[in-house]
Amino acid sequence: MTHPDHRDTIFLEDSTLLTHEAHPGEQFIMRLKAPKCARTARPGQFVHLTVDPLLPLRRPISIMLASAEEGWIELLYKKVGRGTGLLAERKPGETLSLLGPIGTPFEVKEKRPLLIGGGVGMPPMIFLAESLRHVDHEPLVILGSEVPFPFKASPSQLLVDGIPEGIIATLPLLDQWGIACRLTNSQEMPGVYQGLVTGLAREWLESLEPSARKEVGLYACGPHPMLEAVVKLAGEFGLPVQLSLEEFMACGVGGCAGCTVQVETENGPAMQRVCVDGPVFDGYRVFA
Repeated sequence: MTHPDHRDTIFLEDSTLLTHEAHPGEQFIMRLKAPKCARTARPGQFVHLTVDPLLPLRRPISIMLASAEEGWIELLYKKVGRGTGLLAERKPGETLSLLGPIGTPFEVKEKRPLLIGGGVGMPPMIFLAESLRHVDHEPLVILGSEVPFPFKASPSQLLVDGIPEGIIATLPLLDQWGIACRLTNSQEMPGVYQGLVTGLAREWLESLEPSARKEVGLYACGPHPMLEAVVKLAGEFGLPVQLSLEEFMACGVGGCAGCTVQVETENGPAMQRVCVDGPVFDGYRVFA
């Protein structure tokens, strides 16, 4: 059954596909007209989307952006299997059934949040960054991808103390928002940090004075090994960390318990559902 905190907050609606753009690395960005979902969506939440009438099971996809005023949401996904393959064929003007927004969102408490996204884990970080535009926070966003970025990078106009010289590539949209962002990749790319997201995060954290470091909290979404490394990094510096987990799921609303993960609780280890008990968890409870 649905978690009590999510009752009357998840909407079933027929959304209209407004735009659907293909990007390198078989990545796609779609904008859907979904006023009910857009009105209440928060960073870290996701939608459960019907990708094709011939495929009964929906697919969970994190929300990358939402406009309550204009009634749309944006999703980024990568074509990896039959479901996302069918989704990639959908055309603007078509109708897609969705459930959303689903799940527990991020809750930023620190003055200097460090947002880390890897691969298709980037969307929640972009949404979280957007939510911090007009509040009293000083976020730094670090995004990494082993395939070409689905966004055209450009030199940042925002200086960031503690970032190695020459690492200036950013997402133009975040730069427009006035939010510092840097990119990482294993390849040699102009202005991009060659290495892991946690490598660049470590260099930045080590550059901070102890008083400034105490104002930092880590927020992350990405592959399992990356998340484990982020929690380890947070532990080394004694910092709080929240993770948005990605799991295969069937119902998406807590009924099937097919997306459970083991989480440490006050009463010991327990199995919790990523869809409605998460997807955002305290990182230390997941990687105890």
